[in-house]
Amino acid sequence: MSAPTAAELLQAAREITAAAAAEPLHHYRAGFSVEQKADESPVTIADRETEAALRQAIAARFPDHGIFGEEYGSEGLEREFVWVVDPIDGTKSFISGSPLFGMLVAVLKAGKPVAGIIRMPALNECYGGALESGSDRDGTPIACRRGVPPEKAFLCINEANGLMADHPAVFQRLMQFGAYQRLTYDCYPYAQLAGGQIDAVVDYNLQPYDYLPVVPVVEAAGGVITDWEGRPLTLQSDGRVVAAASAEIHEALLRTVAGSLS
Repeated sequence: MSAPTAAELLQAAREITAAAAAEPLHHYRAGFSVEQKADESPVTIADRETEAALRQAIAARFPDHGIFGEEYGSEGLEREFVWVVDPIDGTKSFISGSPLFGMLVAVLKAGKPVAGIIRMPALNECYGGALESGSDRDGTPIACRRGVPPEKAFLCINEANGLMADHPAVFQRLMQFGAYQRLTYDCYPYAQLAGGQIDAVVDYNLQPYDYLPVVPVVEAAGGVITDWEGRPLTLQSDGRVVAAASAEIHEALLRTVAGSLS
């Protein structure tokens, strides 16, 4: 059997996440307990049940693929294809009743993300991307905004709390970047970037399951996404992300965060 194409993997990820979306919605705005993980981030039964459903579906469909998940760890990372799963990206949004939590899935081929899904269960939106087939929102093609110079850019700054604490000078420079700045969290700003609503996202202190799924969505929409030093994002990246609608805005943001990587 031949290896699946990126477009085939994207369609599989779309179907698998669509079926699993019922899991978080079953608990959304309902009574449930919240636990603290070792890193003090919250976790709920919805996180665990959703990841279990995703893993079961992936294993049934692609038994020879590896998987890297937030709640249940990794297996088969040496395999050619590896699925990266975040069952609820934005658990704080989820437990507070905000609809801005997402479900993230990437498929890596030889370590490179080739297909990605940003599914927003409470918004009933799904953003998908693969380089050979482009990016879409619920089947409608989308693309990053074009022709915006850096000084006119709309920038979303994710995880501002950590940035302000660890790199206050960088945060202050980012707050002066472009025409508009907004403090945001989690995956939805990347969907907005791919859909042409904003022009850039700077992120901080992420895990692979937070950033790898958004890479194909942004890149297939014509955007640029790297770490803070301009390197491609991999399982080994340090969790600092710069994403932009154009190379010009991306390069300007890399200059803005330069010097903060000590």
